[in-house]
Amino acid sequence: MNADTNPRKTILIVLAHPDDESFGMGGTIAYYDTQGVDVHLACATRGEAGTVDAEYLAKYNTIAELREAELLCAADALGLKSVNFLEYRDSGMVGSEDNRRPEALVQAPLEQVAGRVVALIRRLRPQVVITFDETGGYYHPDHIHIHKATVAAFHAAGDASQYPEAGQPYQPDMLYVNARNRARLRQAVFFMRLVGKDPSKVGRNQDIDLTVLARDKDTPPHVTINYRSVQARKDKADACHASQGGGRFIGSNLLEIVARWLGNKDRFTRIHPPVPDSYRATDLFAN
Repeated sequence: MNADTNPRKTILIVLAHPDDESFGMGGTIAYYDTQGVDVHLACATRGEAGTVDAEYLAKYNTIAELREAELLCAADALGLKSVNFLEYRDSGMVGSEDNRRPEALVQAPLEQVAGRVVALIRRLRPQVVITFDETGGYYHPDHIHIHKATVAAFHAAGDASQYPEAGQPYQPDMLYVNARNRARLRQAVFFMRLVGKDPSKVGRNQDIDLTVLARDKDTPPHVTINYRSVQARKDKADACHASQGGGRFIGSNLLEIVARWLGNKDRFTRIHPPVPDSYRATDLFAN
């Protein structure tokens, strides 16, 4: 237990790109805002490598400006207390030219990225930290890098000997990642093939392979958050990310479709402290 605890319930979510927060766990963010919990977001990049139709850039000089504006719109809809950029560049998918840019997230030393997350943990003092699982959801290199950095930061934040320049040590209580439920993806692969669609080329850039994801093992859904009561707020946040397909639900954004299919629920696996696979709760703060 920390000697100087945070009197308010606080969550820090550490992700990679604008729209990760809305398409991925927006329902959970909105739900906890209604419960009086302070939810903060760390976003590693501004999504510079994303593709955008020209119509969306009419009022912006760059893709980064557009996607930052979309994120701030979503943050307002969800009730995020703050958005904190880690100031890296979007690395793009595996094998893209963006991977090799020196300012790309995947080019940053893991220790450096972890240090920036440690500084946020020590300043915001969350009891709960959430990030991607080790696959990054769909093997995006930025997602995987952020997973590794956040796990390292979680364990380093309470150690005064690590990153002394990042503030007074503070140890969060719990670390969660998205729980994997691949059964529905396996069904999606089957039905896509049945109607003549290619499940290996999904998403705005056709760069998500559902056949690979469907082979992953599930992880225990230790905590399930039912966000049906705030679905309208999640929908509003999704729509903020119009350049990435948000707000055009049917047939456009895979993550939104899967989320609806799974029934207005987000599921999380607790990494620390460890619990039995059979553990089940409906609150991220449950001890």
